[in-house]
Amino acid sequence: MASIGPRYDRDKNLIGWQARVIRKGYPTRSKTFRGKKEAEQWARSIESEMDKGVWRDHSRAETTTVADMLARYEREVLPDKKGRQGTESLIKILTESELGRMPLAALSPEAVATYRDLRLKTISKKTGKAVSPQTVRHALSLLSRVVNLAMKEWGIPLAHGNPCVQIKMPAQAKSRDRRLIDDEEEKLLAACAEARNAWLRPVVIFAIETAMRAGEILEKWELNKKTGSQEKKSIGLQWSEVDLKKRTAHLPETKNGDARTVPLSSRAAATLEALPRNLDGRVFGTTYEGIHQAFVRACRRAAIKDLRFHDLRHEATSRLFEKGFNPMEVSAITGHKTLQMLKRYTHLRAEDLAKRMG
Repeated sequence: MASIGPRYDRDKNLIGWQARVIRKGYPTRSKTFRGKKEAEQWARSIESEMDKGVWRDHSRAETTTVADMLARYEREVLPDKKGRQGTESLIKILTESELGRMPLAALSPEAVATYRDLRLKTISKKTGKAVSPQTVRHALSLLSRVVNLAMKEWGIPLAHGNPCVQIKMPAQAKSRDRRLIDDEEEKLLAACAEARNAWLRPVVIFAIETAMRAGEILEKWELNKKTGSQEKKSIGLQWSEVDLKKRTAHLPETKNGDARTVPLSSRAAATLEALPRNLDGRVFGTTYEGIHQAFVRACRRAAIKDLRFHDLRHEATSRLFEKGFNPMEVSAITGHKTLQMLKRYTHLRAEDLAKRMG
């Protein structure tokens, strides 16, 4: 049975009404309101939910802020995740925003939408331009994932569900569609052969032939902003993972968390066979940072504009479709986790089908 009683200050002035619900099998719930009518309505709603067996304790959502929730995620979950640095930056931005100070119980679709709109108008200190819609999408997606985790596994239910899924996300950035055209590959490889970094040319050929990510090919380091020290993000391809007889490269750890075995074309295998063996076991005795800098300079020497190293993965994936591989086969080679990610390449298959139709 609910009880409603007045609350007074030290001078015995009425300051509000306290509703108190005591029900067997449930924790005692109480809340203070300015008006008696509000207190009665709240008590009736709690009793009604208890009668129906659908009541859930939202007290933790009232005392836990968004910043508290994100801090727990960073402490307990993030250490086991890949791409930690980028996520840490997003957590910092969310924590320092108005949302960070907000109790989870007050986290509404309106509050999240307001954050979205303000963030899209914010000028980035790094670029001097407005924060991109894609960056805001990443932040909201992270917030949504952590809210779901808090609701499902941390015992912090929200009365109206996850507010992040109830708002419109910023438009998704259009995927880059940069490919090597005309004689660009020939010019690029010629420029790579002139590079001080002797690993550049074989790395570029291998990337074009395998569609492997930079972090799957090369040792990669990143700065830990908290400690100020460099940490190894990936170890790169190891000779122990390569079987030149079977022409395969096994990747036990990839960006999406799944292992995969990449078939090697005759050109990719020949490139590896010509390489010297490093004592540390790496196939390519250089780092992503070294290759990135050398690649930029090679493109400049070859007068090739707007080409990034990651575009070679897109080039390689496109060529697989042009060779007649179906989406499932391409996915097994490239490691794209969903077929939706390969949807952008469907026009290549359509052109191929048109040629077959005559």
